[in-house]
Formats: sequence, C-alpha cells, structure tokens
Amino acid sequence: AALRRTDVILEVGPGTGNMTVKMLEKVKKVIACEIDPRLVGELQKRVQGTCLANKLEIKVGDVLKTELPFFDACVANLPYQISSPFVFKLLLHRPFFRCAILMFQREFALRLVAKPGTKLYCRLSINTQLLARVDHLMKVGKNNFRPPPKVESSVVRIEPKNPPPPINFQEWDGLVRIAFVRKNKTLSAAFKSSAVEQLLDHNYRIHCSLHNTEIPENFKIAEKIQTVLKNTGYSEKRARSMDIDDFIRLLHGFNSEGIHFS
Repeated sequence: AALRRTDVILEVGPGTGNMTVKMLEKVKKVIACEIDPRLVGELQKRVQGTCLANKLEIKVGDVLKTELPFFDACVANLPYQISSPFVFKLLLHRPFFRCAILMFQREFALRLVAKPGTKLYCRLSINTQLLARVDHLMKVGKNNFRPPPKVESSVVRIEPKNPPPPINFQEWDGLVRIAFVRKNKTLSAAFKSSAVEQLLDHNYRIHCSLHNTEIPENFKIAEKIQTVLKNTGYSEKRARSMDIDDFIRLLHGFNSEGIHFS
C-alpha cells in the first residue's frame, strides 16, 4: 500500500485489529468500519490509553449503507460476501483515492483481473477494468488463517483511473449486463430476448419524445437493434471475447441511433 505518514486509511472489517494497529503506527489516521458491536469493543479496548487511540476512528454499521469518508487508500481483509458491491462502491467514490489493497476469495480476485477469451472473464472483469487498473499481488493459502476457511484467498491492488473514462457508467453497465447474461451466445441472439426488446423500446420512445422525433407507425425495435449490431460489426461476436474498446464502440453505435440503456 506504500503507506505515508500523512495518509488517512479506510479499513473494512478490522476484526480485533491486528492489521489496524500496524497501520496506526505508520499513518495519520485509520477509519475502521465494523458491523459487529462486540468487535468494536475489542478494537477500542486494544488502543485505549495508548498514543494510537486518537488516530483511530470507528464507524459502526454496514459499510455498504454508509457514506464513505475521504481517504487516501483502502487496506482491508474484506468480509468476502460483500466483495462485489464494495468494489463498485469504491470505484464510484469521489474524491478519488490513491489505491486499494484488498484481500478476496481467490476466484473472485481472478475474475477481477481476467482477460477477454478466458474462462473467468465476466461482467465484473470488464466493469472493474473500465474504471481501474487491477493487479493480482499474491496468493494467501487457507492455512494462514485460524481456523482455516474452506477457500483460498488472494491480495489485489486496485488503482482508480483518474480522470475516469468519459462514459455514463449506468448506460455502460446496462449494455454489458445484457451482453453477459449468456456470454457464450452471439450478441445477435442475446439481444433477441423479449425483456431486452421491451426495455430498449421503452427507452427509445422516451428519447424520441425528448428530441421531438417522430416514430414511424410500422416501427419495430427488434429490427433497429439488429441493424445497429450489423452496422457496428458485432452481430456475430460473443461477449466472452470482447474487450473494453469493443463495448465502447458498440455503446456509441446504439447511442447514435437513439437507443439507450438503463
């Protein structure tokens, strides 16, 4: 994490504070988020009466429902069940932080860094890599924990892209979600689902009414979608092998025809 004396660190799930205490010795302040009141008591007891006490701030509650404070870096051995929502909460957080060093379940970590065409490549991979640079730092075997869990772990470094790509993330995620529902299907097939057609038809009609565009009586959204896929050259492509640039081109293709995602 390359901690500095002037850093404010966010830690999630500090437990009894083994890592917290080590960080308090090196930085200006640690803000620890803990949901379990018993562990909060343990943590407070541990620093009470020491010179570290005034450098520790504890936020009690669910970190996913808490507004994150300003911080320079996030260093945490996360509760694994909140891995995915927490990563996106971090990446959409402003102002920007320098980096996050996080421990995850091994398979989740490998999904974060997966490349197009590999087995683990998924919506999580492309969304994270759009907003950040992600590096797998090291494996952590289960025997490093007491009691040993059933899963292997990995430590990952996440560094947000600053400035972020000039893309509406909600729209981007709407497109990627549709494409990855069945990542091995062609996009032409993925977009033929009636739920997808209904959603895009609804969005298209809103777009047209906002821009005073008349919709022809015989208009069919299905035909328009397939035309965009053909014209952009992605009709027969599959999500599992498409990279960030492919999806940016495809999103631009849809948007320029008035089709938006939500």
